[in-house]
Parts: sequence; C-alpha cells; structure tokens
Amino acid sequence: MSHYQTVVDLTVRNSSQTLEVEMVGTGKRVLDVGCAGGFLADALNLQGCTVSGVEYDADAAQEARPKLRRLEIADIEKSPLAELFRGDEFDRIVFGDVLEHLRDPAAVLRSAMELLPPDGRIVISVPNVAHGSLRLALLQGRWRYRDTGLLDRTHITFFTLESLVAMLTSLGLVIHDAWSPQLDVLGTEVEVAPDTFPGGLVDWVRHQPRALDYQYVVSVGVGEPTGELPDVKPAATWEEIVPDDRFAQEARDRVAGEHARMYQRDHVMGLEAGLARAELTYADAAARAKAEYADAVEQANAKLERARATVDEIQAERERLSRLVEDLDSQSKELRASTTWRIGSLVMAPLRFVKRARR
Repeated sequence: MSHYQTVVDLTVRNSSQTLEVEMVGTGKRVLDVGCAGGFLADALNLQGCTVSGVEYDADAAQEARPKLRRLEIADIEKSPLAELFRGDEFDRIVFGDVLEHLRDPAAVLRSAMELLPPDGRIVISVPNVAHGSLRLALLQGRWRYRDTGLLDRTHITFFTLESLVAMLTSLGLVIHDAWSPQLDVLGTEVEVAPDTFPGGLVDWVRHQPRALDYQYVVSVGVGEPTGELPDVKPAATWEEIVPDDRFAQEARDRVAGEHARMYQRDHVMGLEAGLARAELTYADAAARAKAEYADAVEQANAKLERARATVDEIQAERERLSRLVEDLDSQSKELRASTTWRIGSLVMAPLRFVKRARR
C-alpha cells in the first residue's frame, strides 16, 4: 500500500493537494500520475472532473480503481505515458509529488506532453530541497532519510525552484501559475537541534529567500519559456506559520540593540561633526587673523621703509648743506686773506666813519 495516502481538505489552502485541485479546475479530463489510493481523484470528482490514473503500487491502485474512468498499473519510467494512454487526451495531467521519485523526470514529462491538447496544462508538485529546515540540518551535518517528507527515503531527484525551472525550460514548458505551501524552518519532519546554533541563526535562515517554501506547485503548458524564475505566491502568511518563539524574541532584542547602537553612533557622529565644524571655524578665523596680521606687518614695513627713505633724504640734504656752509666759510676766509679784500677794507673804512658821523 502506498504510504502517500491522505484526505484532501479543500478548506486548507496551505496544502499541495488543495493547490493542485485549484489549478486543475472544474469539469476537466484529468490524468492523475501516481494516483495512489485515489485521494486526489475523490476531490477532483467532486469538481466535476473525469479522472484517469496510473499507479506503480498494485494494492493502492485497486483502492483507486472505483474512482477512476481508466486505470493503468505500471512503472512510468519503463512504460511511457504516451503509450499507456495512446488515443486519450487530457486537459490536465497531474504529477503530485511524483517527479522526485523518478530517475529521469524530464523524460516522463516529455512523454506526458504528447497527451495534452494545445491549451492543456501539466500540474506539478515537488518538495523544495532548499527549505530552511534542511539548511539548518546540513549545518549540523545531518541528512537523515525518513518515510515521508522532504527526505523521503524513496526520493531520487531533488529540486530547488531554480532546478525545476531549468528542467521545464529545457522541455519547452512555460509556468503559468506558481504557489508554495509554507512551513516554518522548525516546523517540519526534518530533525534539527536549534538550541545548538549561535544566536540569531534560526531567525536569519527564516528570512532567507524561499527558506519557508516547503513545496512548489506549478501549472505549466507548452510555449516559449524565458527561463526566468516565476513569481511564486505563498499559500500561507508569515504570521500563520512562524511562531513567536524565543528565536523571534532574540531577533527583536537584537534589532532593538542594533537600533540603540545606531542611535549612539549617530549621536557620536553628530558630536564629531560639531567638533569638525568648530575646528573649521577656528581654522578659518586663525587664517583670517594671520592674513590680517601679515597685511598689517606688510603695511607697517612699507611705512617704515618710506620713513627711512625720508630720513635718508633729509640726512643727504643736511650733509649737502653742511658741505655748502663749509665751502662758503672756506671761500670767505680766502677772500679776507686776499690783497684785494685788505685794500678794499682800507678804502671802505673812512666811508664807514663818515656814515657814522652823519648819523
């Protein structure tokens, strides 16, 4: 009996089965690949769909048979779908958590594409091997297979969103719609010992891109793919799946501490900026004072030079006049000593006497 047996509850949107049913729609011809006991067929029949199925597990297939229009029990890697259902055509072909169990999922998809009409779609659900729980487990050196879940021991091919898109692109398939059921990094079946991690690591992993994507559920069709990653919509909000635990509180405390440090840093930077402005103001004032002092000294030196020049001129004039006086004295002495001066003095003496007598 297949261990993948459940009941689809369409009121729970954070479920790959619910998303698969929504992507199939109503009144469609559906091929359920890996139909197990027919739990998806039950939900699709209620949607007015006509469901056929193929299953590897014979016991599970017998349980599903009453719910199906047509049933094939086969290994789809040995018996291509296009041969098993030759002559049939399906609006929707569903691979719900099947491709990861195959050695060559691309070859199986290529065969399935032959059963689609031009507007047909393939609905695929695969687990995300890059979910945060596995990232944390690998940090602790753990990779422990289990009966179900991300590390189901029967998984052969592992997918990330990037590798899924690369495979679909290589087949000429375009993603028309993409959703992801969400689970917290500490809320899966993967064994993790969070208390051994450094502070802040669990919250950091929670916030990494696609770390909460437990599975990818996509609807694809034949077209011209761009190879770009699709806009994957979360099937649940952060608040619905991430608990307000001590790791979240540690993150808030860390953020509060960081804000406090940033405030202190900004305060110190403000003080440093004020000091820098004061130093610039002081330097500017000192430069102006120095310039003014240098200008005043230059002007004083210029005045002093002019005064010195004036003194030199006066001294030169004084010396010239002194030499002139000396020359006159010398000439006067020479004149008085001359014969002419003596004769003139004798001639002039009576005249001076007469002048005095007249007075």
